[in-house]
Amino acid sequence: MSESDNHWGETRPEALQAQLDKASAKSEGKEWKLIEKLLNGLFVEQRRARRWGIFFKALTFLYLFGLLIMFWMGPSISSDLAKDSEEHTAVIDINGPISASEEANADSIAWSLRKAFENEHSKAVVLRINSPGGSPVQSGYVYDEVKRLRALHPEKPLYAVIMDIGASGAYYIAASADEIYADKASLVGSIGVISSSFGFVDLMDKVGVERRALTAGSNKGFLDPFSPLKESDRAFWQTVLDTTHQQFIDQVQKGRGDKLVNDPDLFSGLVWTGEQALEKGLVDGLGSTGYVAREVVGVDNIVNYSPRMSPLDEVIDRFGISFGETIANSLGLRQSYQLH
Repeated sequence: MSESDNHWGETRPEALQAQLDKASAKSEGKEWKLIEKLLNGLFVEQRRARRWGIFFKALTFLYLFGLLIMFWMGPSISSDLAKDSEEHTAVIDINGPISASEEANADSIAWSLRKAFENEHSKAVVLRINSPGGSPVQSGYVYDEVKRLRALHPEKPLYAVIMDIGASGAYYIAASADEIYADKASLVGSIGVISSSFGFVDLMDKVGVERRALTAGSNKGFLDPFSPLKESDRAFWQTVLDTTHQQFIDQVQKGRGDKLVNDPDLFSGLVWTGEQALEKGLVDGLGSTGYVAREVVGVDNIVNYSPRMSPLDEVIDRFGISFGETIANSLGLRQSYQLH
């Protein structure tokens, strides 16, 4: 073997190793570049997410800050009284269920009534009603307040205008007016009282649930939906409903007088259209609020005295904070009675 051949044999492994090291270094360089690129991408995404997070937090803050400003600057009870210094027809809205916890509550309606009657520029007051009824107590409060204010201001008539519906406790209130108007398709009447709930006795027996209710007073647990309904409880509660119904009838007869026709179904809880109600004497004519202001009162300048919720209350109401309470009432889980 020659010297050159021997040199080639000695240097070949070293050259191969050098090539391997070079290739390894190159491979490691690519991996680090890949890792570096990946990390840079993550940092960019984090910065981007942080910016969007700051943006949405700032947007939420501005939204809540705006609501707060509206809450402090907007009055909780305000009226659209821009033209109350001129002769006008005062209008008060009664919308939705009549209840102490609803928009149509006696305190708010009475507040509006007092403002409307006390304003020397209001020629007449109109109750614009769109309600299925509700609490007999709240309805009675409004009825009594109307009669009190009419006695204090005999020169200022009060009219009721029924829109889509004026039934039950809503008609109770309408009966306090000097005259009642409705649309020919309005629903009017429903002079009656209802109390409803559910009984779960058989269901509890099937699922093996035992009712444990401790009371002090022999009748404290009457009408308990988880206990069998006793005939004595049914009879007693019927007297309560009958008494309330008679109070309702008395107030309607007092308010409507001889206008009512002699019809045995009048106080049975039935509801009629505006045309039918006119025939039965439940209303005095067919017409809208504008018609009453223009043709009956003679002043078509209308000023709304209805209370307004504050902006914050409106937002809360839209989000349905009272949803659970409404469902409970609808399902009869809360024992109560209403004019119907």
